[in-house]
Amino acid sequence: MKELTVKNRDLQVLNWKKQLGEISLPQLQGQLDHAEKMGQIPFSDFTDVEMLHWFLYRQEHLNREHDKSARTIKEYERELTHFIEQLLRYSSEIDLDMERVVEGSLFKSLSTRHIRRYQEWLATKSPYVQAKGSYSATTLARKTTILKSFLHYLFEVKYIKEAIHTGFYRTSVRKDDRPNRDLGPKEVIQLLDHFRQNNHPIVFAIIHILTITGMRNEEFCTLTIKDLQYDSITSSYFLDVLGKGNKRRQIPLKEKGMESIKMFRRARGIVSFEEAERNSPLFTTNTGRAYSPSYLSQYLTKMIKESELPFLKYRSLSISPHHFRHAFAIISHLNGVDVYAIMKSLGHEQLQTTEIYLEKILAKERHAIHSWKPEIFGEYI
Repeated sequence: MKELTVKNRDLQVLNWKKQLGEISLPQLQGQLDHAEKMGQIPFSDFTDVEMLHWFLYRQEHLNREHDKSARTIKEYERELTHFIEQLLRYSSEIDLDMERVVEGSLFKSLSTRHIRRYQEWLATKSPYVQAKGSYSATTLARKTTILKSFLHYLFEVKYIKEAIHTGFYRTSVRKDDRPNRDLGPKEVIQLLDHFRQNNHPIVFAIIHILTITGMRNEEFCTLTIKDLQYDSITSSYFLDVLGKGNKRRQIPLKEKGMESIKMFRRARGIVSFEEAERNSPLFTTNTGRAYSPSYLSQYLTKMIKESELPFLKYRSLSISPHHFRHAFAIISHLNGVDVYAIMKSLGHEQLQTTEIYLEKILAKERHAIHSWKPEIFGEYI
């Protein structure tokens, strides 16, 4: 297959990216409308690049706020373009034994065996695995879910004739495969005490706000002044948070939470709420810009690691912003809050997701040893 020779791989990858950047959604909608008007098969004149763009950015709801969030689109685009780049760059290593390219389309030329071989190569021989070791089970499951949804869509709309998404192996995540992100109140208090005593109001405030709100990393980073609102009925402040799926929820702020936000902004030298522009970031880096999720994660992980608190020695994972979301769930449970209320507070869609956050502490609480009686095993319990 000449199109996938080593000589042309990099050129094809660059051409993919260039074409993707030149496509507009109205242009694609116009092509579909024209095909419908002329009685043609939908997507019959679409290229692979156009199908990818349409899949990512197409409008499915009348209210665009209900469509995929920008965060989800970015994640899907990253995974799908990476998938295409790897197929082009490592075609011989993956063993894409195509006899010919069907209608100039990579997607139409793939079969279930190619999907299976790609998944095996990704998990065992890809550059990432060779350089850094195996992907986690959760990462492989996430990648597979995204690729499968895209290829299933191509089959569903009849762009491809073969249901190649069925070639994927199952990648269900077992309980033991999930990384332990549990963080209890004693550990959070140790962190807060450390950064308060060492006069580091920035890290103190970030940890405090993440813990008492249960916000996602991305939600924290995208907060603006207008998202901090006052409720005259309860005479208290709350955060109007935009979560996954463009769904909003209101998170009450206790007085201590407001103090931490004010302390953060004073430490950064940022103007007061009243003076600030409504669309300006609520939390900023030392350059005055909003945090990016990746930067906040790297910064917080680094600062916590450098604290060298004793309990950190016994943790296999570094502590990231997401750990404090788990801490919110655990502290809420220890305070007797119903799991359904915790689910709503975290912005989860399913109760099962919240239960995953609590499964380890619930398993410990329900252990049989807690029902043992002194009169049966005496002084040894």
